[in-house]
Amino acid sequence: MTLIKSISGIRGTIGGAAGDGLTPVDIVKFTSAFGTWAIQQSGLKKIVIGRDARISGSMVNNLVVGTLQGLGIDVVDLGLSTTPTVEIAVPAEEAAGGIIITASHNPKQWNALKLLNSNGEFISDADGQAVLEIAENSDFNYAAVDDLGKVVLDDSYLQKHIDVILALPLVDVKAIAAADFKVVIDCVNSTGGIFVPALLKALGVKTVHELYCEPDGKFPHNPEPLPENLVALSKEVLSKRADIGIAVDPDVDRLCFVCEDGSMFGEEYTLVAVADYVLKHNKGNTVSNLSSTRALRDVTEKAGGEYNAAAVGEVNVVNKMKETNAVIGGEGNGGVIYPELHYGRDALAGIALFLTHLAKSGKTVSALRASYPNYFISKNKITLTPEMDIDALLLKVEEKYKNQPHSTIDGLKIEFDKEWVHLRKSNTEPIIRIYSEASSETVANSLANKIIADIKEILLIE
Repeated sequence: MTLIKSISGIRGTIGGAAGDGLTPVDIVKFTSAFGTWAIQQSGLKKIVIGRDARISGSMVNNLVVGTLQGLGIDVVDLGLSTTPTVEIAVPAEEAAGGIIITASHNPKQWNALKLLNSNGEFISDADGQAVLEIAENSDFNYAAVDDLGKVVLDDSYLQKHIDVILALPLVDVKAIAAADFKVVIDCVNSTGGIFVPALLKALGVKTVHELYCEPDGKFPHNPEPLPENLVALSKEVLSKRADIGIAVDPDVDRLCFVCEDGSMFGEEYTLVAVADYVLKHNKGNTVSNLSSTRALRDVTEKAGGEYNAAAVGEVNVVNKMKETNAVIGGEGNGGVIYPELHYGRDALAGIALFLTHLAKSGKTVSALRASYPNYFISKNKITLTPEMDIDALLLKVEEKYKNQPHSTIDGLKIEFDKEWVHLRKSNTEPIIRIYSEASSETVANSLANKIIADIKEILLIE
């Protein structure tokens, strides 16, 4: 059993002993800590919650609601919802914060509490540490019987979310409707099965073939939207002669596409394509994390904007976007952050912007993909002994490549013209993750192997 306490929330497997998994005791403890922190920060006693459709969702939801009531906090419960929908609802409800009950792309045995501040954005590192400290010290005080919180069930935010997307100037419903797209969707039997069909209908898409859209939490495949998990979607696109396949993860903040020929558009290129469209109409800067494709930088600079890289983690990307006044940003895992709507990854907004772009381009999805610089990312890791000083090891690699452009804001990223390698230590295991990118799989793997050889040489010398 696993329980991971991080700045962004509490994630774990269901069952086991308290402290070893995400048990009822742990759920109450960390909900109490977050509720206490939220009151201290804002003086408000209202929190918005929503959940994905995973099997444990109802159980966790009940515990969270009861605990917040016990703190004297009013709860606005959106029920089956999406991460971006809750993010939009928090400021709209003038709430102290939000809790999204979802383990995102993790398998069915996992669940989590994702924590939002009063802006509907993920809490910062400092705020996360404060919540963990309150939990560690059990520093919370529950309300008397006359001061218990009230619960309001509110299912209106599906339509509210769709309405704000339709109101975006760069979303063209007429163009999408005129294109008469035939679409296949894979919503992994979670809340995307509710929200994505409703959005597509509102966008004027008449032909939608639904794959795994029953929100019962019984994931038909690994829920992370990676190529190896989208075989059924690819086959369905071909058999239905569809124009595009759309896949989202269980909480609908990650998005990827399948081309009309069954090939993968590539989750790294979701943000690239949407950014290309946004930049054509709204010149400005972009941001992604250090492990995301260089193609975003190429597209940005071609449009006359400036690209900046942030440390891995959505909150870090958002902070860099605010700092550089970016018009679009996100992560290479299919996460699109469009600040004109809100500062959070939003697959629904990504779908609307992408389909507008596709309709206006007049291209097939595969032709659109072919119009972007082609890069390949190789993902590797080295397992070390637990006592190994990984930071010292990275310093020695940095010294070896000190004459190359490099960044140390998150591990070590070294650039070689249009190729790069990014080394990061894991927060939970004694491993170094090694991501490399080049114009071909062979060159990307070769670059990774070169750095791995360097690390092994340093370890031998020691």
